[in-house]
Amino acid sequence: MAAKTAAKNAITEGVIWKQVLIFFFPLLLGAFFQQMYNMADSIIVGRYLGKEALSAVGGSTGKIVDVLTYFSVALTTGSSVIIAQYYGAKNYIHTERAVHTAVTFAALFGLVVTVLGFALTPAMLKAIDTPDEILKPSITYLRIYFIGMVPNLLYNMGAAILRAIGDSKRPLIFLAITCFLNIIIDLFFVVVLNMGVAGAGIATTLSLFISAAMVMGAILLTKDCYRFYVTHMGIRMSLLKRMLKIGVPAGVQSLMFNLPNILLQVYINRLGTDTVAAWSTYSKIETIFWMTTASLGSAMTTFSGQNYGAGRKDRVMKSVKECLAMGLFASVLITTFLYTCSHMLMSLFVSDENVIEIGVSIMHYLPLFFEFYIFIEVFSGTLRGTGNSFKPMIIAISGICIPRILWLTVVVPKNQSLFTILFTFPLSWVLTGCMFIVYFVYYTKKRGWWKKDLIKAAEAKKHKTM
Repeated sequence: MAAKTAAKNAITEGVIWKQVLIFFFPLLLGAFFQQMYNMADSIIVGRYLGKEALSAVGGSTGKIVDVLTYFSVALTTGSSVIIAQYYGAKNYIHTERAVHTAVTFAALFGLVVTVLGFALTPAMLKAIDTPDEILKPSITYLRIYFIGMVPNLLYNMGAAILRAIGDSKRPLIFLAITCFLNIIIDLFFVVVLNMGVAGAGIATTLSLFISAAMVMGAILLTKDCYRFYVTHMGIRMSLLKRMLKIGVPAGVQSLMFNLPNILLQVYINRLGTDTVAAWSTYSKIETIFWMTTASLGSAMTTFSGQNYGAGRKDRVMKSVKECLAMGLFASVLITTFLYTCSHMLMSLFVSDENVIEIGVSIMHYLPLFFEFYIFIEVFSGTLRGTGNSFKPMIIAISGICIPRILWLTVVVPKNQSLFTILFTFPLSWVLTGCMFIVYFVYYTKKRGWWKKDLIKAAEAKKHKTM
């Protein structure tokens, strides 16, 4: 089994940019299909039920769903890194133990989030000034979404396990299937049965159960070292602590990116339903960029994790340069596409001309600063792969959370215009990108990862063995 597994693992050998792209594109397409869950809800609800229902699905609820989604994915990062490092080092016994710990924890954590989220939904929506006319449908949609948190966590953890061992294709296939099923179920509940916002929520939750069943089936039926046995369910505290040591800071970093957005949503809500609908629609459209950068960061986490575990620090450094180049090129393409096609993209979701006009103005502004975020994703993904998750969290708090909160609480109350509110994004992206560049250079130089240091280390090792 070990020989078969090792033969499949090409991440620690071969041409770097090709291996990164081979791993990246299934991740990107997988992220696309994952975003299509909520995007399908928004398009169908916006077209058939109107802008109020669209605001209920994508406004305040959308921001809370984003926080949950990104935190859940980030939390699985710790498990992914540990499994990738064991797998890269060919330690298959610990790989198997880590898999069982990760899946058991995901199920228990998902259950806790379901209970707490269902109970606290009204309080959360009221706390961020959700407009009264969309409060009731927002509560309905969000509570239905919380019912799907256990399968959501199980899918994310199962997909993280598959990606950790270098398999990004099957999670993509599973997501593609459930995405199309979600659209069909969505249309059936919303259009045929006329169930409104509740129908959109039920369709999404049912799709989450299907995707979880498929990904868990993959790790239940495999003959490889990451096979999951229900009878072996349990948590090894030593492994869980290592996973949480990486996953919790990554999760906190994700929260630092998203919690200020909840505060921002409060100010957006105060500008009226049209602005809420426009911002909600833009947020769905801009996921084209976020899923690209998130996939690049995930690819770097797995790639650096396996190569770090295999002792190939030279490949880690080369991959950083090549991923930065790919990311910057992709961001320019996406920015150009969003800027030139803004009206057409907004029209897919909503027909109200005022909402479209507001959305177009947003799309002609924020994407111009996307390039700065590439540095954040590539460097933080690389650092997490090497097991360094705490410092990226501190940088995220310092560069994202604190400046955004200060801007939103000090500057915005004096001028509550849309673009004063939105300036918090480019401000934090530029600041945090610069901080990550400085820290990464310091971190890698201190550990002798630069080319001349690696050459010296290789020569010293060669002389020692002679």
